[in-house]
Amino acid sequence: MFSLIAALPTSAAVADNYCVPGLKPALFRLLYTEAQACRVCPDLADKTAVLSDLNGSLEPKVFFIGEAPGRVGADRTRRPFYGDKSGANFQILLDSIGLSRNDIFATSAVMCSPRSITDANRKPTVREMRNCSSYLKRVLDLIDPPVVATLGSVALEAIKTIEDHGLKLKENAGTVRHWAGRMLVPLYHPSPQVIASQRGLETQLGHFQVLGRIIQEKNKLLAIS
Repeated sequence: MFSLIAALPTSAAVADNYCVPGLKPALFRLLYTEAQACRVCPDLADKTAVLSDLNGSLEPKVFFIGEAPGRVGADRTRRPFYGDKSGANFQILLDSIGLSRNDIFATSAVMCSPRSITDANRKPTVREMRNCSSYLKRVLDLIDPPVVATLGSVALEAIKTIEDHGLKLKENAGTVRHWAGRMLVPLYHPSPQVIASQRGLETQLGHFQVLGRIIQEKNKLLAIS
């Protein structure tokens, strides 16, 4: 089947050619309609991609990439990082640097909700991440954000399918890197498991301050220009 979105130019360098008023939302609707109909992954064939107007602004200050929709959170509410404890922690982190949901776009390395045989959340497989990478890249190219923030090691690994990098979350969390023509800030995932066992909320709040400073610097540059 012919895909209008796939046929359009997708690099950030040519994004301005089709970001005329009214066109980006229309193209995004085409893209998420296609993603919602995807049934490529056998174990996710009964799920629907969490990609819609509820993901956030198409002109975001930050483009967040998580792991996958959670059973109680995004898969139920259809909004990434909303409706579960991870979402509540994410909101605390956003509030700490003065970001609202209207300031961001959030999506996942895998846009459907992976489940175990007991219907619990599970980590997406490498194949599932590869299958979803084309949608992730096309959303990223269409929105063309100035800053990308990955949440967790799965998201940081997944973006290698778009442009390779040698970053490790443990060594690079809370730092600013250049990736795919944008600023990249690797962050820990705000899940209660990560906060309880690996990186506490105070550590994550500190890393978010780095993100907040980038946004402030970009705002100053825009004000000068």
